[in-house]
Amino acid sequence: MRLSLLPIFVFLMPLAEIAGFIVVGKLIGVWATLGLVVLSVMLGAMLLRIQGIGILQRISAESRNGGDPGREMVHGAMIVVAAFFLMLPGFISDIIGLLLFIPAVRDLAWTMLRKRIVIVGNSRAFRRGPAGGPGSGAGPHARPRDAGTVVDLDESDFHREPKRNSPWSDQKRLED
Repeated sequence: MRLSLLPIFVFLMPLAEIAGFIVVGKLIGVWATLGLVVLSVMLGAMLLRIQGIGILQRISAESRNGGDPGREMVHGAMIVVAAFFLMLPGFISDIIGLLLFIPAVRDLAWTMLRKRIVIVGNSRAFRRGPAGGPGSGAGPHARPRDAGTVVDLDESDFHREPKRNSPWSDQKRLED
């Protein structure tokens, strides 16, 4: 959706929801309509919890395996939006929310959004390069980039004399 259409959408959506309430209220009655609204709020909260935990596990697995977690992150964002739409009072927003819970619809949205999303990270999972090649962090010959020098000292090898005038010293002397 273009950003220039967003104000029109924001203005027309509540009007369409009100019209939906009137139509459904005439068909099934006021109490049944209110019951459906409350049911959709509870369904949205429940689906967000169940689907959200699954998405977090898949993002973690993708990252551990060195894959690109972008798809799972977008799916997670769409699930949050879907739950938000279900929790909004209205039947049109409920239909949009239920559609976003369908994985095929989320995959379709991901194919449209893929070229516009850039994932930047510092961890091994985000490094680009051929599998097992330099910079990939994968493969049987993978080694840390710069482990640095390790110096192992015993207590007798290292001894620090306290600086008496240091502000952090326990033995402060103001007269020096």
